[in-house]
Amino acid sequence: MLDYTSVHELAARAAAENSTIGQLALADQAEQCETSPEALVRRMRHNLDVMREAARDGAVRDLRSTSGLTGGDAWRMREYLQRGGALCGPVGARAVAIALAVAEYNAAMGRIVAAPTAGSCGILPGAVLALLEQDLADPDAAVDGLFCAGAVGMVIANQASISGAEGGCQAECGSASAMAAAALVQMLGGSPAMVENAVAIAIKNQLGLVCDPVAGLVEVPCIKRNAGGVTNALTAADMALAGIRSVIPVDEVIGAMREVGESLPCALRETAQGGLAVTPTGKRLQEQLFGHNA
Repeated sequence: MLDYTSVHELAARAAAENSTIGQLALADQAEQCETSPEALVRRMRHNLDVMREAARDGAVRDLRSTSGLTGGDAWRMREYLQRGGALCGPVGARAVAIALAVAEYNAAMGRIVAAPTAGSCGILPGAVLALLEQDLADPDAAVDGLFCAGAVGMVIANQASISGAEGGCQAECGSASAMAAAALVQMLGGSPAMVENAVAIAIKNQLGLVCDPVAGLVEVPCIKRNAGGVTNALTAADMALAGIRSVIPVDEVIGAMREVGESLPCALRETAQGGLAVTPTGKRLQEQLFGHNA
């Protein structure tokens, strides 16, 4: 059985077995859960369907969160995309639109797939669904990519953290971005070694990202950080597929993320006591929503 403590070990074993990391994780999970691979694939296909539904329902023009702080930006991004000329191209702009939609749907209390958390739920769907919508991969590749992403997420959870309260937003959006980069590389036929380099690059690019939710809600700046996280995943995947390697090995990068998270002050770990949460506007919104004594 796999122990999910090293991305490099996952990649090396997949390469040795002429497999993908996703296939390796699927076989291992079937053994650990004492179920068939086919049953797990069906479950993952269901997760993919939920992602599609969230991307669709979160892109509605009049969608609003309960607080009223967010909603409608995914629709605006879709409209912008349809006009053409997006600076990050059709795949990038589509990924951003999907990431915004899923994150906004989460803020509006819709059903999402926590990947790995609710606060970072738009990043992995944004990456995977953008490739599907652009016919750059098929659903089978997407399912394989999601198993790969899950394996990477388990390593990060075991060796560092996926919790904003424990490690800052690098632990949520950073982990999700690394998972998405891994899925992208695998879906596009990259090698296991390319997957590990994509994970390392994605985490490095978001190392130290703080968690500072305005009014304590998973909306501002969380939703737009989902858009940033999926863009980072695309960039990391492109670099890895180009043959660019991370100078710092992936598992050392994950270890650094743990150390950085432990070093962050409490005010920057989901407490809404620092960063954007205590700007004049952030404090005004807190008071507007919850009153003077909040």
